[in-house]
Order: sequence, then C-alpha cells, then structure tokens
Amino acid sequence: MALRIHLLNLKHSIKMKKFEELKTLIASLEGDADKFYNKGNSAAGTRIRKGMQDLKNAAQAIRAEVQELKNKTSN
Repeated sequence: MALRIHLLNLKHSIKMKKFEELKTLIASLEGDADKFYNKGNSAAGTRIRKGMQDLKNAAQAIRAEVQELKNKTSN
C-alpha cells in the first residue's frame, strides 16, 4: 500500500513538472514578445508563433491528463 501511494505521488510530481515547463516556456517567450511588439522584429514574431504552438500542444496534453485523472477519481 505504501509503495502504491509513493508511486502515485511520484506520478503526480511528474505531471506537475509538465505544468512548470509550461510556465518556463511562457517566460522564455517574453524577450521575443518585447522584440516583436516594441521593436518591430518580425523574426521574433516567428519565434513567438512557434512557441505558442508548442505551448498549445503541451497545454492540450496536460488538459487530457487532468481529465483522465478526474475521470479515474470520480469512478
């Protein structure tokens, strides 16, 4: 029983790490956002679009995991 709880906590820690990675990705785009919006650097806009697509995909994966966990706990 203790091993199962430990594994469950480890699994949740890994999922929380994915959420932290989202926050890091957003922060990494801040410099390019400044370059694009305030300095007119169009290459920075390309990097922002790519980063936002990565963000969308990562967020969707987390959303699916949350829904799966929610469904497991409600049964």
